[in-house]
Amino acid sequence: MAATLVFVTPPAHAADLPPGFVRLAEVAPGIRQDMRYAGSHNFVGRPVAGYASPACWLKREAAQALVATARDLEKRHWRLVVYDCYRPKRAVADFLAWAGDAADQRTRAEFYPRTPKSRLFALGYVARASSHSEGIAVDVAAEQVDAAGQVTPLDFGGGFDLFDETSWTASKAVSAEAAANRKALVAVFAANGLANYAREWWHFSLPGATKAPAYDVVIREP
Repeated sequence: MAATLVFVTPPAHAADLPPGFVRLAEVAPGIRQDMRYAGSHNFVGRPVAGYASPACWLKREAAQALVATARDLEKRHWRLVVYDCYRPKRAVADFLAWAGDAADQRTRAEFYPRTPKSRLFALGYVARASSHSEGIAVDVAAEQVDAAGQVTPLDFGGGFDLFDETSWTASKAVSAEAAANRKALVAVFAANGLANYAREWWHFSLPGATKAPAYDVVIREP
């Protein structure tokens, strides 16, 4: 089973975070971080602007909800994997510039094989302004962890940032197992106050927090 999560008070050196933010590693070290935009395994194919460190930052309220969700998922022997949390505004601008470069099709086979790159914003797969920049949204998956600590990937019917209708949470194009896993993930997140975005099974955010300010602080760990 995954290690028990403990929410603790962050130390004083968190002053470089945006106001009211916490580091997920400090409040919930049992949640695995695989911060895709800090590396090259993402739809841009390189580190994205603003991601100087592979770290998840969130507003405290969102982090608390995520910790509660992870605790509930432990009862299913699931461990959360986080792909993206707070997203600096310059990263959103980087996405926009990438989408406008028609010649760059390096990642198409994995991330948008059936969707024209020029349509990604119009179809709602990439946003011009993101709740991630407010620190109230997360992109996640989960994996099975048995009592011996052995990890087995869970089937969600498509990878993170696969930009087509297969990724819609209620897609009928995925297997029964994948559909059940998506349904379970959404239900546990909803029970802890985090709502799913219907076109991305992996995206959850705090509803009612839309007036939170967006930030452009670079993610850089000490």
